[in-house]
Amino acid sequence: MVDLTGRTVLITGASRGIGAAAARTFAEAGAQVGVMARDRAAVQDLADEIGGLALPGDVASAAEVEQAVAALVERFGRLDILVNNAGLIGPISDMAAADPEDWGQAIDVNLKGVFHGMRAALPVMRAQGGGTVLTVGSGAAHAPQEGWSAYCASKAGALMLTRSLDHEARSDGIRAISLSPGTVATDMQAAIRTSGINPVSQLDWSVHIPPEWPARALAWLAGPAGDGFLGEEVSLRDHGIRRQIGLI
Repeated sequence: MVDLTGRTVLITGASRGIGAAAARTFAEAGAQVGVMARDRAAVQDLADEIGGLALPGDVASAAEVEQAVAALVERFGRLDILVNNAGLIGPISDMAAADPEDWGQAIDVNLKGVFHGMRAALPVMRAQGGGTVLTVGSGAAHAPQEGWSAYCASKAGALMLTRSLDHEARSDGIRAISLSPGTVATDMQAAIRTSGINPVSQLDWSVHIPPEWPARALAWLAGPAGDGFLGEEVSLRDHGIRRQIGLI
C-alpha cells in the first residue's frame, strides 16, 4: 500500500460505501482523514474509529464545504488530497416522469458538489504548493442508461470538471484525476437493483466489486502512480489497472 503518512485528506460522502471504505484505507496508509457527509452520527462514528475528524455537512452547499475545508485545515494545518465521492443515483425515472426537484438534487450533489469541493480546496492547495483532487466518476459519464438521465448528465459534467481543473491548475501543482470504479456492491447498487430499470439492475450481485477496491485505487492514485493519469479518468474495469494496484 502507498505510504501517505503526514498527508491530510478530505473525503465526501464518507458515511458508507466507497467513502467509508476510502476513509479506512487512507487512515491505514497513514493519512490524517476528515470525513464529510450529511449523516452526523455516521461520520462521527467513523471518525472515532479511524482517529479522524468528523465534518457533518452537505456538499450541495458551497458554504458547508468551505466550512469543512476550513475546519480540516484548522485541525491538521493543510489539505493534501480531496476525494469527491458524494453522489446520488436518483431519481431513477424516465425523464418525462422525473420529479424536477429530485432531478435537480442529483445535479446539486453529483456535479455542483464536486465544483464546491474543488473551489474550496484550490486556494489551500495552491498556497501550500500543490495537492491532489480525486473524483469518483462513472461509466455513466460516457454511455446513457435508461432512467439515469440525472446521474449520467451529472457524472459527465463532473468528468469535465476534472479535465477543466487539470487545464487550469496543473501548473500550480494540482493533480486532478477521475476514477471510474465500475459496479460496486454498495447501497447505491442495491437501489439500482430494486428499480429493475435498465440492464445494470439485472446484473448478478456477484459481479459487483467490493467498495474496498475503489478505496485502494483512490489511495494508489493519491500516491506517485497518479502522476501518469493527470486530467484523465482511470477505469477500474481495466484489468491492467487492477494488477498495478494489486487487486488481482
